[in-house]
Amino acid sequence: MQDLFMLTDSVVTSALIWAVLIMTVMYLGRDQARQSITTLARMLHNALRMAAFGLRRAEQHLESRNREVLLAAGREAKERMVSREFERISATVDRDLGRYPEIQRNLTETIQRIDEDHQGTAEVPPQVPGWSRAVKAVADAADKSDPSVRDVLEAIHESMERAQARALTAYREASRQRHRLLSRMMPRWRNIQGTLKRMEASVASILERSRSIDRHMDEYREILAGTDRAVQTLSTSALVQFGVSALVIAVAIGGAIINFSLIARPMAEMVGGTSYIGAFQTADIAALVIILVEISMGLFLMESLRITRLFPVIAALPDRTRVYMVAFTLTVLTTLASVEAGLAYMREILLQDELATASLLRGEAGATMTSEALWITTAAQMGMGFILPFALTFVAIPLETFVQTLRHVLGMLAILALRLTALALRIIGNLVRQSGVLLQHLYDVFIFAPLWVAGRLAADAERRAERAAEREGRARQIDAQLQREAESRREGSDPAMGGRFDGYGEATV
Repeated sequence: MQDLFMLTDSVVTSALIWAVLIMTVMYLGRDQARQSITTLARMLHNALRMAAFGLRRAEQHLESRNREVLLAAGREAKERMVSREFERISATVDRDLGRYPEIQRNLTETIQRIDEDHQGTAEVPPQVPGWSRAVKAVADAADKSDPSVRDVLEAIHESMERAQARALTAYREASRQRHRLLSRMMPRWRNIQGTLKRMEASVASILERSRSIDRHMDEYREILAGTDRAVQTLSTSALVQFGVSALVIAVAIGGAIINFSLIARPMAEMVGGTSYIGAFQTADIAALVIILVEISMGLFLMESLRITRLFPVIAALPDRTRVYMVAFTLTVLTTLASVEAGLAYMREILLQDELATASLLRGEAGATMTSEALWITTAAQMGMGFILPFALTFVAIPLETFVQTLRHVLGMLAILALRLTALALRIIGNLVRQSGVLLQHLYDVFIFAPLWVAGRLAADAERRAERAAEREGRARQIDAQLQREAESRREGSDPAMGGRFDGYGEATV
C-alpha cells in the first residue's frame, strides 16, 4: 500500500500529486457531487417535514378527540348536578310546600281565633245607673235637715258605694279576662310568625336552587355549544381534580401501608413465615390480599349506594338487589375490619413476647409495660385496624375522579409530546437542509484551487467577450450611421443644413 501511494521518491511530492489528482477529480465531478448533496438534503428535509406534518395531523386528531371526551365528561357531570338540584327542589316542595293547604288552613283558623280573642278584649265602660239623676234631683230639692231625708240619702249613698264596688270588681274581672285573652294570643302570633319564617326559608331555598340551576344550565349550554371558554374551564377543572384526587390517593396508599404493617406480622404466625410464593413471603401476599379485598368491598359499597359510577352494571341493578348488595358488602367489610382488629391485638401480644424473650436472653430483668399502657397501645392498634378498612372505603370517590381525569391528562401529555416531536423534526429538517448547503461550501473549499483557476479563466473569457461585444457594438453603430447617410443622399437632403431641399431650391427646415 505504501508503494502504491508513493508515486515518487519524495513523500511531499507524492502527497502533492495525489492532492492535485483528488482535487481535479473532485472538480470534474463537482456538479454531480453538488446535485447529490442537494438531493440528499432535500430528500431528508422532505421526509422530516412529512413526518412533522403527520405528527401535526395526529396531534390535531388527538386534540379534537380529547376535546370531545372533555365536553362529554363535562356534559355528563352537569347533567348529574342539574338532576340533583331538581331532586332537591322536588324534595323541598314535597316536604314544605306540599303541606301548603294544611298550613293555610292552620293560619286561617289561628287568625280567626286571634280575631275572636281580639274582639273579646274590647273594653266596655260600666254604664251609669239610670236612677242617679233622680237621686240627684231629690237631694237638691229636699231639706237636708230633715232626719228622714238624711236617712234616705245615706241609704242611697251606701247603695251607690256598694254598686260602685261591684262595678269596680266586675271591671277588674273583665280586665283580667282581657289580659288572659291577650296572653293566649301571643303563642298564636308566634306560631304564625314561625310558620311564615319556615315558608320564607323554603321559598328562599327554592329560589337559591333555581339560581344555581340557571347557572348550571348556562354552563351546560356552553358545553353543548363547545365554546373555547367552556373547554378551558373544563380543562382547568380536570387538572385541579386530577391533582387533588392524586393527593388523596397518595394519602390512602399511606393508610394502606400502615394497615399492611399492622397485619403482616400476625399473618406470618398464621400462614408461616418461611413459606414463599415466588420471591415474596406468603404472609405478605395474604395481608396484601386482605387489604385489596377491603378496598374492593369499599368500591362495591360505594357503587351500590350510587355515590360513584365506575361500574354501570351495579348502578343499573334493581333497588332491591342493590340493598342486598349493600348489606352483603357492609357485612364483609365489617368482618374483615374485625379480623384486622384481632390481628392488631395479636401483633401487640407477639411484640411483648419478643421483647420479654430478648430480655431473658440478655440476662436482664425485662422491663415490662404497665397494664394501663399496654391496654392503651393495644386499644389504639385495634382501633386503627378496625377503622382503616372503613376509611379506605372512601378512596373510591377520588379514584373515580382520578380515572375520569386521567384520560384528559394523558391526552394533554400526548398532545404536548407530539407537538414537541413535530417541532424537533422541523428543526432537524431545517438543519439538514442547511447542512446540505454547508457541505457544498465545504466541498468548494476543498477544491478551492481548481475553482480559483476556473474563476480566473472564466473572468478573462468574460472580459474578452465584453470587449468583443463592445467592438461589435461600435461596428454596428458605424454601419447604422453610414446607412443613414446613404439614405440621406438618396433623398437629396443636406445633413449639414439639418433640413431637406424642395423643388425650388429652398431649404425647408
